[in-house]
Order: sequence, then C-alpha cells, then structure tokens
Amino acid sequence: MSTRAALLARRPAVGRAPALLPQLVLGFICAGYAVGAAVGWRSTQLALFMGDFGLSGAALAAAVSCFLFARAADNRFRPAWLLFSLSSLMAAGGNAVWGWYEFVRGVPVPNPSLADLFYLCFAPPAIVGLLVLAKRPVTRAGWVCLALDSWLIGGSLLTLSWSLALAHTAHLADVEGASVARAALSLAYPLLDIVLVSMVLALHFRRSSVNRAAVNTAIAALALTVLCDALFTSPLLRQTYHSGQLLDAGWFAGSLLLAYAPWGAGREEDNAVEQRSAPRTTSRPIAGSLAALTPYLAAAVCTLGILYNVIEGRRVDRVVVFTGCTVVLALVVRQGIMLVDNIALTQELAQKENHFRSLVQGSSDVIMIAAPTGILRYVSPAASGVYGREADDLIGAELASIIHPDDLGRVVHEVRRFLAAPPGEEPTTRIECRFRSGSGEWLNVESTVNRHQGGLILNSRDVTERVRLQAQLQHNAEHDPLTDLPNRALFTDRVRQTLAGRRSGDAGTAVLFIDLDGFKAANDRLGHQAGDELLIQAARRLQDSVRAGDTAARLGGDEFAALIVGDGSREQTAREYQVHEIADRLRLTLSQPYRIGAGEVRVTASIGVAFAEPAITPNDLMRNADLAMYRAKAGGKDRVELYAPQMQAEVVRRSELAARLRTALHEGEFALLHQPVVHLTSGTVAAVAAQARWRSAQGVLFTPAEFLRVAEDSDRTAELGRWLLEEAVEQAADRARAGHQVSVAVRLSARRLLDKGMPFGSVEALLTRYGLPSGALMIEVADSDPRVPFDELEQRLVALRRLGVRIALDGFGSGYAAINALRRLPIDVLKLDRGLVEGVVESARLHKITSGLLRIACDLGMQSVADGVDVPEQVLALRAMGCTHGQGMAFSGPLDEYRLRRALVRGQFPVPGSPAVQPVLAGGSIPLLTGSHSETPVPPT
Repeated sequence: MSTRAALLARRPAVGRAPALLPQLVLGFICAGYAVGAAVGWRSTQLALFMGDFGLSGAALAAAVSCFLFARAADNRFRPAWLLFSLSSLMAAGGNAVWGWYEFVRGVPVPNPSLADLFYLCFAPPAIVGLLVLAKRPVTRAGWVCLALDSWLIGGSLLTLSWSLALAHTAHLADVEGASVARAALSLAYPLLDIVLVSMVLALHFRRSSVNRAAVNTAIAALALTVLCDALFTSPLLRQTYHSGQLLDAGWFAGSLLLAYAPWGAGREEDNAVEQRSAPRTTSRPIAGSLAALTPYLAAAVCTLGILYNVIEGRRVDRVVVFTGCTVVLALVVRQGIMLVDNIALTQELAQKENHFRSLVQGSSDVIMIAAPTGILRYVSPAASGVYGREADDLIGAELASIIHPDDLGRVVHEVRRFLAAPPGEEPTTRIECRFRSGSGEWLNVESTVNRHQGGLILNSRDVTERVRLQAQLQHNAEHDPLTDLPNRALFTDRVRQTLAGRRSGDAGTAVLFIDLDGFKAANDRLGHQAGDELLIQAARRLQDSVRAGDTAARLGGDEFAALIVGDGSREQTAREYQVHEIADRLRLTLSQPYRIGAGEVRVTASIGVAFAEPAITPNDLMRNADLAMYRAKAGGKDRVELYAPQMQAEVVRRSELAARLRTALHEGEFALLHQPVVHLTSGTVAAVAAQARWRSAQGVLFTPAEFLRVAEDSDRTAELGRWLLEEAVEQAADRARAGHQVSVAVRLSARRLLDKGMPFGSVEALLTRYGLPSGALMIEVADSDPRVPFDELEQRLVALRRLGVRIALDGFGSGYAAINALRRLPIDVLKLDRGLVEGVVESARLHKITSGLLRIACDLGMQSVADGVDVPEQVLALRAMGCTHGQGMAFSGPLDEYRLRRALVRGQFPVPGSPAVQPVLAGGSIPLLTGSHSETPVPPT
C-alpha cells in the first residue's frame, strides 16, 4: 500500500477513537454485572440488592438520559425519547417495589402487587415511542399496510406463543383456580411483549434515516428487554427464578444500552458523517427483501403454530384458530392493497415512461448513454437530425471514434477528472468538442455529462452556428470593417505578444506608423465612397507588401501600421537597414496612383519607424512610431523617419510649454506691445501694430514665434486671439481719449475669423463697448489657407468693413492664394512679406518682384506696408519703388505703452535721405497688423 493510501486508511480509525471509549466502558459494566450474576454475587443479600435496586438504578439512568436528550433535541423525535424515558421510569419503579419486598422487608413479593402495575406500564409508552420513530407513510393505504404488518407479526407470534406456552399457562391457572386478576396478569406480560416485539420487527424496516444509529441502539435495547421478559414469562424459568440471577444481566444491559443510545450513538454517527466525503449511493437489497417478505414470514409462522398442534395430536385451540383466521384475512387484505398499488404504480410508471420516451425522442438534443468501457449503449433518434447519422449506426461504437482527434485528449482528461470528483460536489459537467457528422464534417457539440452506473449520460446539442457566430463577432471586434485589416486593439495585442515572446530582446522588431498625405483633400473632393475605395486599395497594397509573419493594421481614418517581427539572424545595424528599406519600399508602393472610378488619385505616405528596445512596453513602442510619423509629416511628407530620443524630448518640451501657456492665459502673464508703422517719406507714425509677448513667472520672455507654435491648432490659440483683440481695442480707446489718434492693427488668421468659438458679433461688440472711432481698427488676414471657404470669409470681411474696420492682407508675396484674395476680398492695405524685404537691396531678382507687387498695390489704389525694414538701405530702396509705409528696427522695435506714448508725442522718426519734416502725424491713419513673428529682440521695458 502506498503512503497516501495508508494515510487514507488510518483516518477513519482516528475519528472513531473518541466513540470507542464509552462503548468499552459500557461493555465492561455489563460484563461485570453478568459475571457477578453468574456467580450469584457470592452473597444472597448482595444478589437481592443487585437484582432489584441494581436493575432499578439502570432503568432510572435510562429514564434520566432519554429525558435530558429529549429536552436538548429539537426535532419530531423528541416525543419518542420522552416516551422511552417514561417507559424506563416505570421499569425503575417496578424493580424498586420488588426490592422493597425482597431486600428491605425480606418477604416474598405478593402476586399481584404494585410492581406488576409498574411493569405493565412499561410496554405502552415504549410501543408508542416506536411508532413515533417510524417513517410515516405518505398515503392512507400506507397507514393501513403498517397496521396490517404489525398485526401479521403480532398475530403470528401470538399463535406460536399460545401454542407453545400461553395455552398451558391459561390451563394451569384454570386448574389451580387462580383468581381472574392473577390469570390476566400471567397472560398480560407475554401479550404486551408480543405487541412490543411486533412493533420492533415491523419498525426495523420502516425506521427513519435521521439519527439512525441512536434509533437502532434504542430498538436493540428494547428488543433485549423484551427477550428477557419472554424468558421470564416461560413457566419453567419463572418457577425457579429469584433476584440476582443471570437473567437480570439482560435487563441491566438493556437499560444501560437505552441510556447510551441518544448520546453515544448520536456522537458516533456525527463522527461518521464528518468522515464521509460523499453521500452513500449504494442500495440495501437485503433489507428491502426482508421488509417485503415480513408479512409472508409472519403468515408462515402462524401456519407453523397450527401445524404444530395438528402434528402433536392436540386439539386446536379456539384462540389459535381465531388468530390464524385474522392473520390470513389481514394477509389477503394487505395483498389486495399491494395489488391495487402495484397496478396504479405500473400505470403511472408506464405513463411516465411514455412521457419521458416522448421527451427523449422529440428532443432536439441527442441523448447518449456510454458504458464504463466507452461503448455507446443508447443513442436517441435525434442523432439523425443533429449528426446526420442514424442512432442504430452509433450504438455499439466507441465514443472516442466520433470525437475529433485534437479534442480527444482534453475530453478524456475532463471525463476522468469528473468521475474522480465527489458526486455531491459536482453532479454534472459540461464538455465542448467536435463530433464527426454523417457527411464527414466536424460539428461543434456541447454536452452536459452525468454519471450513470459507472458510465456516462451525455445530453448533446449542435452549437456549430453559435461557435461560428462567436468567431465572427470576435473577428469583427478585432478587425477593421472597411479593410478587414486588424484594428488598433488587435494590433496592440500582437505587439504585446511579440515583445513578451521569445523574440522580446530582438532589436530588429519594429513598428511602422503610416499616414496617407493628401487623403483628406481627396476625400473631400471626390466624396466618401471614393475615399473608402482608396483606403481599401491602400490596405490591400500594405497587406501584400508585408511578410507572412508580420502584421498590417488600420488604426483609423487614413492611418495604418505594420509590425515587422525580427528573426534575430542579423546584426542590429543590418536589421535596421533592412527595416528602413521595407518602409521606403512600402512608401513607394502606397504613393503609386490609385485607380478610382474613371480617373487616378495620387496620395503620398509618411512613415515613422520605431525599433523595439529591451524592456520597452507596447504603448511606448507605438508612441515612438507615432512621433516619428509626425516628424516625417512635419519634415515635408512623403518620407520615412526613424525615431530618435530627441523627438520625445521635443514633445515633452512642447507639452510643458503648452501647460505653462495655459496657466499664463489665466494668470495674466501676457503683455501687449506695439510697433510703430512709419510713413517712409515723412517719418510720421501712421499706425501701431499690436504684438503679444509672454513674460513667464520664471522671467523668461517668449517671442510670438515660440508660444504661437506651441499653441497652434489648439484651443489656446482662439483664447489668445480673443485676448489680443480685446486688449488692443481697449488700449487704442485709452490712447484716443488721451489725444493720440492713431489706428491699431491686430493680426488674426482667416480661420479664426470664421471660427465658431469666436462669436459673430465679437468685433462689433468691442468697438461699441470701448467707443473706438471708425478707421481706428484694422484686422489683418494673416494667412491664405486653401481650406478656408472664400465665400464665407468675403461676407465676414465686408460686414466688418461696413463698421469702419480696415482690412489688410498680411504676408503678401508668400502665399499661392494671394492673387485670388486680391480679386475677391475687400483689401485696403497690402503688407509685403519679410522675405521680400530682407533681400530687396542685394538681389536684383527680388528687387524686380517687390517692385512689381508694389505697382499692383498702387494700381489698385491700396496703401502698402513693408514688414521687417531694419536698415536705412531698405528704406531708400522701398521708397524708390513706391512703398508708402514701413515697419521694423530701422525706426523702432515693439514698445510698451509708456514708450509708445512718448513716441506718439514726438510724432515722427528720422527717415534716411529725406528733408526735414514737421513734427505732425501725416500720411493718414493706416490700420496695420503685426508682421512676421520672427522678430528682432524686444528692447528692455
């Protein structure tokens, strides 16, 4: 035996050890009493004492024990133990009276006496208590059968006892002329014992399963007591009986056994229940057979009693005849009741069998019964509809033969585990596998498995469609619906698996982020259907360009990605070069013309590449590829960019600067400066251009080129534009009230003018609120974004011009849409781009271009402003070309309010090569906007 088996075998012994001690003590006391009674206690007086008061004490102990247990118990058997207590108390009283006569007074016990009354009261409570312990019948016929069984047993015992002894006892009492009371007493004891024995035998097969050990012990104690009573009532033993004999040991043991029954037997059963790990499932065929044969055995005993009298040549007593007739009648009645019950049960069984057969045959599930050997013993007819195979063809086949080989090992393991588990803890299990159909296909089958006589019952159903639907839903959840490529979730999971797998340390593993340049314009121009077709073709090209082990995915919109898995066979430099070649080849493939409808569409691809590093996370790797892709777009598009650590540093810097900018807007760290716009002939100040400066809490002064680049395309740009416009109008109104009638120019982009975040009447409301006179504000359209609708922009500018707001076109000469703006927009002033002004002296080509643009402005009746006039030579050249105004360091840089007002009081700046001018504001009030943001350093304020 193995060590584990030996341990399991010893566990029950440990659990029984506490229950053995009271049993040994009980056996030792009973054995000691029996030995003392056998030797006559070596003293007549002691024998009388132990035979009377010893039995009384044992019976009293049983009475007290049963009473205490009845008080502690809380179930329907409580009255039974109270009745057993009363019965034992009667026995204790009878023995005490007997001892009073024999031991105390030393006189014979009279017949009849008070002891006989106690003894006769012993049996009725015990009989009723046994009835309470019995399993109650659920039908009226059951109660009748219980009564008939009791009479069959009692009548047969009465017949046998009367034939053997009771008839002789009654005859002797009649011959000796005994009184009626003595004759009745001589027959009462055996008759009550017969009734008690009948109840013991009848209830032995009908006892309840609750607290079975205690009930069995109590029945055994009563049976031992009745046996001793039966021996005592026999004339032969009774004539020679005296207290202290060996017969008293049986009564003594019966009383102590009844005292032990509720406590010791109950604890023993509890220990046994704790040791059982699973409920008992074995039946009791022997006990069931004896219970069924009890009436017939009783009738046989009755018949034997009558035959005994006939064989001995005795006259058959009338009591025997009457009792035998009633026993036979009871047997016939009982047999009739059983026959009627059997007919009803047979019909009910047939009805239920038909019902269940209809359920099994009509069920869409397949029910199969497999023997312990795995052979199918039964298959329901539904197999033909579910499996496409007739049930008869499957019966006799092995269950393993219809299971898919890939699933067989898992199924066998689950079945073995299920059969080894306790049935009470796991009555069923569920197995899903593939079964072979009649056509040879494999069907997904879900089976509920139950135990059946060592084998299995399988209730199976076809779930192939459900499995397919689940697979389709899983596919849809992980793939893009338009291109059928893996989506972001699946791509991220693939990256995670690659980084966590055996190639996690391979530096050749890379992620490519791909963006289609120009797709949005093509989608807006051709429509969404054409855009979807372009994306499908691009996805197909991407899928065809990657290797079988790599993953191509669509992340959303026109963004794609590819996972290139390293093989570890090359050096890192060679592997990176190979991945760069793959990315560049992919860029060329995606940049080829797309055939959409009857025409061709051209888009390019910007690709960012990031290589896996040790301990890098999937999110970080994908973020690096995304940063590289945006660097490729910012670097001119249609290119491949490899990730470098400084990209992340730049993102962090921009994020920090954006956060600081957000705080600065709310804490008032922005200051408004103004740069004078000077008439190039007279030197007078014609206007001032408003410019924002940010002096952070750390004392750093940022130029517009820095903080606007951070705020571009963000919500802060609109907020900053609103602040700049309101602050410029407010300060211009203050200057006008102080007598400085000079216009202010505010630079706004065309997109901001049409932005929904900027209310339509915001400019009009500012002019009304601060009372700014007409012509004192000029808005400069700062860019020529082709995506801005010109119709809406034209309507907006016309509405502002009606209010006296002048309109300037900033950066003229640098945008491809400038000519269209001149043609359609209501422009008052042209502001030359700084790039034209910087080389106007040195470059003859730029000189001619600038001169031509100024002639266009002059022909259209517009004033002109040159931005970035920093040296006297530029002033002379621009004035000679016909430029009217200039702005730059040749005159002044941006000024704070105090210095600006001092300049306005002075009224003019010296102009190179011009005669002296009067200190007055001449040249008209030109509302001009700020120039380029790449300005010279701000003078100290």
